[in-house]
Amino acid sequence: MTGRTLSFWLPLAALCFSVLGAAGSALGADAQSTINSGDTTWILVSAALVMLMTPGLAFFYGGLVRKKNILSVLMQCFMVLCIISIQWVLVGYSLSFGPSVGGLIGSLDWLGLRGVGMEPAPYAPDVPHQAFVLFQMMFAVITPGLIIGAFAERMKFSSFCLFSVLWATLIYDPVAHWVWGRGGFLGTAGGWGAIDFAGGMVVHVNAGMAALAAALFLGRRKGFPQTMSPPHNLPVAVIGAALLWFGWFGFNAGSALSAGSVAVAAFMATHVAGATAGLAWCILDWLRYGRPTTLGMITGAVAGLAAVTPAAGFVTPLGAMAIGVISGAICWAAVTWLKAALRYDDTLDAFGVHGIGGMWGTLAAGLFATQAVNAAGPNGLLYGKAAQLVIQLKAVGITAAFSFVGSLALLKLVDLLVGLRVTDHEERVGLDLTQHKEAGYTVIE
Repeated sequence: MTGRTLSFWLPLAALCFSVLGAAGSALGADAQSTINSGDTTWILVSAALVMLMTPGLAFFYGGLVRKKNILSVLMQCFMVLCIISIQWVLVGYSLSFGPSVGGLIGSLDWLGLRGVGMEPAPYAPDVPHQAFVLFQMMFAVITPGLIIGAFAERMKFSSFCLFSVLWATLIYDPVAHWVWGRGGFLGTAGGWGAIDFAGGMVVHVNAGMAALAAALFLGRRKGFPQTMSPPHNLPVAVIGAALLWFGWFGFNAGSALSAGSVAVAAFMATHVAGATAGLAWCILDWLRYGRPTTLGMITGAVAGLAAVTPAAGFVTPLGAMAIGVISGAICWAAVTWLKAALRYDDTLDAFGVHGIGGMWGTLAAGLFATQAVNAAGPNGLLYGKAAQLVIQLKAVGITAAFSFVGSLALLKLVDLLVGLRVTDHEERVGLDLTQHKEAGYTVIE
């Protein structure tokens, strides 16, 4: 090629690349034009807050078990953070939020986050798609973590890992799609119209019923209830409860998916319900046992936070207060009376707190929801729409039945494949040493 030819083609090629680059920049700018930096920041901060809830749960649960099992609980919580994050990227997000297949499950269009980038999210058009994926990932992580409270001190670690992945894929992901996915048959985006602002059904009812199934399937711990010792480290449990409460602001207020008035309402409702329920449980302990207890206070606060979750972005502060008072009372009754009457061994009361609290909170959304707080939501029974309560009741029933039966089936499958429960000797020695060859506490002579 001669110098004269080069002198002709090089400027022409440069011009073409310049035009293509400008066009690409214009397209990129157009794709980013709807992204709101403030909303994106809020979603990322909220995702970090929800992530912090899993270590918080580890401390909360870890302080409540016997000292020979604290590391097993911490290990389970951190393992679920790892394995469910990977599951979410590979298949979980697509099954939960992908284009609907018959209203029952998401398609595999977004398998491995294929095609999921920095474009506006279909579910939150003000933020990049991957920001929404990250936020929802943290919900998927903590939900199977809650179930740990039911089988603490007696499940093999290998069985826990297998069960958690299967449960996330076959139970959590379908329920998330039913309630939150576009086209899911229970939710507001093309379904029955059941409302669940931040996970009453998807997280708490779902995990609570799985916890009940696990407690029943595994059976009681050796010596339950006669020789059970009290929580070995309540200060650690208090730290865990405080981290959960702090993270719950991201859990609920972040579910507004923007930094606006609905997020503020959800933040307020979350705090008020947690405080009210903690106070209610404390007073009931005082009346029943003649003294207020630290354990009762923190358990009640968690019950209130769980209960307000489905309603947080739809209710007034007084509505949240009512949800908190009632959740404190009914969860206290479930843990104090129901568990004793039926003699099932839900080690850390995952069903009594999250299952019962989540059911009440989901129904409460059908009572106290008002468009004065969230114009995009419905009115509840107390604001003129009795049908919403009926919808909530049916949605709770379906979610609870599916989670309980499905979880029992998965527990049976895991038991057949690798065995579920540790041996009597391993249980007596403790899971820290028998499952991990580590000790949570070292005594220096």
